[in-house]
Amino acid sequence: MSFEHVSVLLQPAVDMLAVREGGVYVDGTLGGGGHSEEILRRLAGSGRLIGIDRDDDALTASRARLGAHANFTAVKGNFHDARALLEQLGVARIDGMLLDLGVSSYQLDTAERGFSYHADAPLDMRMDRAQKLTARDIVNSWPEAEIARVLRDYGEESWAARIARIITEHRARASIETTADLVACVDAAIPRRVRDKDAGHSARRTFQALRIAVNDELEPLRAALQDAAALLAPGGRLAVISFHSLEDRIVKQTFRTLANPCICPPKCPVCVCGRKSVVRLLGSVKPDAEELARNPRARSALLRGCEKI
Repeated sequence: MSFEHVSVLLQPAVDMLAVREGGVYVDGTLGGGGHSEEILRRLAGSGRLIGIDRDDDALTASRARLGAHANFTAVKGNFHDARALLEQLGVARIDGMLLDLGVSSYQLDTAERGFSYHADAPLDMRMDRAQKLTARDIVNSWPEAEIARVLRDYGEESWAARIARIITEHRARASIETTADLVACVDAAIPRRVRDKDAGHSARRTFQALRIAVNDELEPLRAALQDAAALLAPGGRLAVISFHSLEDRIVKQTFRTLANPCICPPKCPVCVCGRKSVVRLLGSVKPDAEELARNPRARSALLRGCEKI
């Protein structure tokens, strides 16, 4: 299957970066290279673009798509480690970074990757297939209480405890091997009358939670955003697209703290903590009606940005 992914908020995200010819930019979630292609177009052969991704399929696709650009470099890795990855490339300062969080259309639509509840496939969910931990490992070996915590904290699943109990009961009889096995556990845990009222698939929160746990998407995010802001040259910009409230909450809170780091008591007449603003906020953008008509998967996307002071 070819690597196909419709870039969400393509023009607004690259507009937010305010790409300058001669600048150094990072696409921290390279994917199929859609955002990167637009950044390269605006660089017009000057400057440099570094793309980072942990999915080998994404790297292969983006190199095929963008390899003719001499100012493009694709690197395997996680944007959480951007500072170290850029240091290895001799890059100390950048003019902008773009992050498109979450799972790609290609990963969802490639059944054997195990991200989707719509197709029966091995229960995997790894973005980097070189890593050991899979969703199968979690549901078959983690304690019931820890599975419930993951479903509650990462999926905001109100039936987390019940689903975790059904999972542990199922694996006591036979291991949970496929996405269909997991969907069956969710269906057994959530009453039919509740599932019938659900606006989406009843397993979507469970799959989201396990994907986040497998790929460690949330815990390092705050520190990664802080590192990205530290890498920016004055006037450099950071643009982040999130797809669910857990991601967006971290992005929003981190940006606000960078913009207003003061920890003085609210009634203190003047700041005495000495903490200075690192960035100014650039606001937020949602997909317009035209984009939603083209790509319904963009409906939950939200773009936020900030600029280094």
